[in-house]
Amino acid sequence: MKKHWNMETDIPWDRFDRSLVDDDTVKVIKAAALTEYNAPHYTVYLRNIFHADDQFQAISYQWADEEVQHGLALGRWSEMADPGYDFQAAFKKFTSAYVIPVDKEKSIRGTLQGELLARCLVETGTSSMYSAIADSVEEPVLKLLCRKIAADEFRHYKLFYTYMQQVPEAEKASLLGRIRVAVGRLREVDDDELAIAFHCANEADQPYDLARCNKAYSSRAFSYYRRYHVERAIGMIFKAVGLKPHSWMAKLASNYAQGVMKDRVAA
Repeated sequence: MKKHWNMETDIPWDRFDRSLVDDDTVKVIKAAALTEYNAPHYTVYLRNIFHADDQFQAISYQWADEEVQHGLALGRWSEMADPGYDFQAAFKKFTSAYVIPVDKEKSIRGTLQGELLARCLVETGTSSMYSAIADSVEEPVLKLLCRKIAADEFRHYKLFYTYMQQVPEAEKASLLGRIRVAVGRLREVDDDELAIAFHCANEADQPYDLARCNKAYSSRAFSYYRRYHVERAIGMIFKAVGLKPHSWMAKLASNYAQGVMKDRVAA
């Protein structure tokens, strides 16, 4: 399958304007580039647990190819915004510090449906974040880049969501099980991955500290979000879990999520 855009021909790199870039945005984009570029490692894990599904194997290749392009494009933009930055060197440091356990034969979420639900939540987070950044920044190359990446991530969400409905009955999870997977995956936002990515991209002279790096990343990343970004993300999460995305519960969840984000930004 062909990618929906090409970073060499569809991004006007010559329009880059450093005067419209702020340092906090550069730090967030550097970290995001590392996690995006690391997709092939996740793909090994996905192919292992979907080893009997040739169709999903093909899907995983397409997904990884697009994620790698995201990382490369964001890494290129980062090097333009910070000429002293070496994306590949930072990525090498990141993959040395953050090792993904890929040698599993069964999903760590308990079922294949739970695994695909977790992927939906990841794509919800990325599509909403890049949409929020695109709506906030003025630098034209980054704005366009984030819009294209957000569109890819939303397509990935729809892909995983559609596939989640098709898993064998034995690999489906109950509503309670899906809620547990969703809550568990949301809690992983505060794990080491993004914190280490932020550290490797931005803190060459400091020792790694999970709490400090989580705070440094989230206070910047959440600052781009507006209410409509949060509401859309919560709606996508509720839909993936199997709950009504426009219910009073979704509204409460949106209010809560927005409050958490505001607290993180203010911390």
